[in-house]
Amino acid sequence: MNAQLQPTGSAYFITRETESHERRTLAILVDNEPGTLARVIGLFSGRGYNIDSLTVSETEHERHLSRITIVTRGTPHVLEQIKHQLERIVPVHRVVDLTTVAVERGHDRPLERELALVKVSGAGDARVEALRLADAFRAQVIDANTEHFIFEITGRVSKIEQFIAIMTPLGLVEVCRTGVAAMNRGAEGM
Repeated sequence: MNAQLQPTGSAYFITRETESHERRTLAILVDNEPGTLARVIGLFSGRGYNIDSLTVSETEHERHLSRITIVTRGTPHVLEQIKHQLERIVPVHRVVDLTTVAVERGHDRPLERELALVKVSGAGDARVEALRLADAFRAQVIDANTEHFIFEITGRVSKIEQFIAIMTPLGLVEVCRTGVAAMNRGAEGM
């Protein structure tokens, strides 16, 4: 154990040196009521877990249920601990580790998509190059004037990251991202 490096309160540092960190996508079905998201997020922050991505929206209006999608990292032990702790929160109906289910079904990962708005300013050749690259990435121009563009791009997280990296030297001004929306392949629901 690496106890000498262990910050207080974080389960991330209670690991063997040989354990590798994994990225997991969790889908959580919860009651859509005030305070539910705060309780879920409080579990993560209170135990020192990090959230890489978070999305939430009501998905079943008649039953007042929302779906929270969280992308997090940790050792397999820590990730199982997170899942079990989430299942014990009262307004939580179900927790599904989409990454594990995808692997069990013979896929590398669940289907994951993200939307980003990317503002790029520039003139001359940089402006032409930004438009050309946006077309190659299938990004849509949703606002433009003589000084800037705002692109809308949807796709895998890696595609969004690559688009941002390419736009940076061309005059990247601002980025707004939705977070990951994820689902597993197949006829079954979560």
